[in-house]
Parts: sequence; C-alpha cells; structure tokens
Amino acid sequence: MRQFVKASLATIALGAALVFAGTATAGIASTKHNLGSSGTGPNTVSDTGEICIFCHTPHGGDTAAPVPLWNKVLTTANNFQTYDELGTSTLDAGIFVNVGSVSLACLTCHDGTRALDNILNGPGSGDFGAAGGGVTGRAWNGTSTDNSLDADGRFVAGAIFNLGKDLTNDHPIGVQYGGGGITLGGGSTNDEDFVQPQQVGGSARWYVDNRITGADGDGFDKWDFKLYTRDSSAETFNNTPTSSANGLEPFVECGSCHDPHFETTTFLRMPGTPDGATESNSGSQVCLTCHTK
Repeated sequence: MRQFVKASLATIALGAALVFAGTATAGIASTKHNLGSSGTGPNTVSDTGEICIFCHTPHGGDTAAPVPLWNKVLTTANNFQTYDELGTSTLDAGIFVNVGSVSLACLTCHDGTRALDNILNGPGSGDFGAAGGGVTGRAWNGTSTDNSLDADGRFVAGAIFNLGKDLTNDHPIGVQYGGGGITLGGGSTNDEDFVQPQQVGGSARWYVDNRITGADGDGFDKWDFKLYTRDSSAETFNNTPTSSANGLEPFVECGSCHDPHFETTTFLRMPGTPDGATESNSGSQVCLTCHTK
C-alpha cells in the first residue's frame, strides 16, 4: 500500500491531542471511543483505565500507518468493494483501488473483522504482539451493554457501525474531490455542484470551509472538512475518472467529515453549543458544506 501524503497532524482525523478539546467538545474521554474502564459508552474494557491505547501507543506502533503511533494492524488496502462498483452514471471522479490510510485506520474496527481490543501494544509494558493479538484481540473481557459486539468483541454483522468490506452503500472514500482537476499548481473542480476547496498557504493541503462555524475564508481550523492529499499519478484507480489530473490532489476520506475525538453526533465536524448540545446533519448541513445543491 502506498502511503498518502500527510498534510499535518492538524489534518489527520485520527491525529494527536491537539484535536481532543475545543470550545464545543469535552474531548475523547466523553465519547464512545473511550473504551477504557472510565468510558460511559456501550462498549468498554474493564482491565484498563487507559483511553488512547485502543488506537495509539507510545511505542511499537504500526510503521505502515501514517496515522500517529497507530496501535492496530491496518486492514489490507485493496480488500474492499468501493462506491464505483455500483455503476452510477453521476460519478465523475476517480476512486483509488487502495483505500486511504486514514480511512483504513477507522476500518480496523469498523469493517467488523477485528475485536475492539485487538491492539499491538497493551496497557503498561510487556504486552506486545506484532500480529495485534489475532482477530479476537486480547481475549475480549469487556462489556457490550447494547449488544453491538459479538462474543469476541467484534461489531456484530448488520449493525450500521459495522461497515464491513462492501462500501458500495457508503459515502465514497478515496475519491477525488469535486470530480478531480484540483492540483498543487491550482485548478478548480470539474463539477460546479461542489464548493471550491481552500488551499493552506500554497501547500498541498486542502480543506472545505465549514461555513456553519464562521464566515467564509475565516482560516483553517479543526471544524473545517479536511481533504487528504494523495498522488494520483502514483496509484491505480478502480474506475476511469473523467479527468485524472496527475500529481498531488485532494481526496475525500472518512476523516473529511468525522473526527473520532469530537464529542459531537457521530463524531461529525459540526460544533456543539455551549450548553453541551451537539449538532448533527440537521438541515443537511454536512452535505451542503461540500455540495452546492
């Protein structure tokens, strides 16, 4: 799997602690992604109070993953059915054969093939396993109060959060933003139905301004919808794009709309209010951030 070009820790959805807290969020400790004993979500592991360990580790991380210090074995990148296989006539963007590493990080749990406690490096020291403990992880000893996990700690088949390996009924990932045509040297989207993305300081970093958090052009921040830089000239597309611009360009991945550290509805990049309420896709604001409909 070729690694996508990292933008910065700020643009990696599964990044470091700088995205943990914000004006409208209490951080990962209050989300369902806190799988430790202090977690208040439906799935927790009773033998550790650690939180970050279920995704990140200070030592022994997966070096194939550009996601910081990733504590799981990435799923094979070309082992998924992608949106282009539906044959929809309106898809005018390329989708890579290899799912991007940011999305693969999410799919290490959400494809339903591995237990949530399947980690390379366990809490404390002396509990390292290069294979990630096998598909059943560390012999799953947690609780699942909503029956969303099977006896081995994997998401049950058919659950909405178990995406499986058939991604044809999910939002496209590893897909050129706006039909392609946006490159490091400039360029616009091929499709006027998409908002033109912003570029950070002339670098190969793009984002779509989340206008619900402020005025257009108010600068790059953690609520903006991240686009992930990949080299379209170095990888293979599943389909034939209408315009396949060579070189670095922005792509949509899971982390474009979600940040696993946010205490918002389904981890969306939509800010909450000071009284603790969280935003969702009310009024289709998530969709309308990128799509001009």
